[in-house]
Amino acid sequence: MTSLTRLVLDPRHPAAKADLADVDSLHKTLMRLVPDHIGPTPRATAGLLFRAEPGTDPVLLVQTAHTPDLTALPTRYGTARTLDLTPLLNALTPGRTMRYRITAAPTVARSAGNPTPHPVTGKRRGKITHLTGDDAIAWWQRRATAAGLEPVTVSCSPRPFPRTRITRSAPYFTLTQFDGLARITDTTHLTHALKNGIGRAKSYGAGLLSLAPA
Repeated sequence: MTSLTRLVLDPRHPAAKADLADVDSLHKTLMRLVPDHIGPTPRATAGLLFRAEPGTDPVLLVQTAHTPDLTALPTRYGTARTLDLTPLLNALTPGRTMRYRITAAPTVARSAGNPTPHPVTGKRRGKITHLTGDDAIAWWQRRATAAGLEPVTVSCSPRPFPRTRITRSAPYFTLTQFDGLARITDTTHLTHALKNGIGRAKSYGAGLLSLAPA
């Protein structure tokens, strides 16, 4: 069962305050919802995706491939409500128009002269470049099409990537929130995208695609 939890954090709680200020800390807290001993990629195996919603209240949407154990979160961390997404997934039909929202990390690998091939795959990849503005919208339109959605309208706005400590080894992403209307073209690809997320930075609050009836 794929679950979606709406979590309203208490901004006065020390742990919630720390998580709201640093996405690495938030990721570690939400990983408490993931069962132990589920393999080398626990976030992906458990289907953990999350997104901070815009607004005055600190609201998180947290998606998991199971019913989350909210008792694993810090005491009085916030209030939560969990829904089963199965009815929504079963109602997806080609041609139906839906409202969508996703915070994503639009990127492209651009050639930097003659990049060194990967030692195992032999593939050559350029420098990862973050996209904004019209380039980010074009990225989303391509990824939406591949995910079984035909965007009808698109609006975008920058989203923060909060971090209290910057290290050379820690990746940093430029996040963009996309909203609008889209027409369903392929339910198989769309279901996969809904369950697994889209793009990079899924461990840092990106990739969660949400749909609602238009």
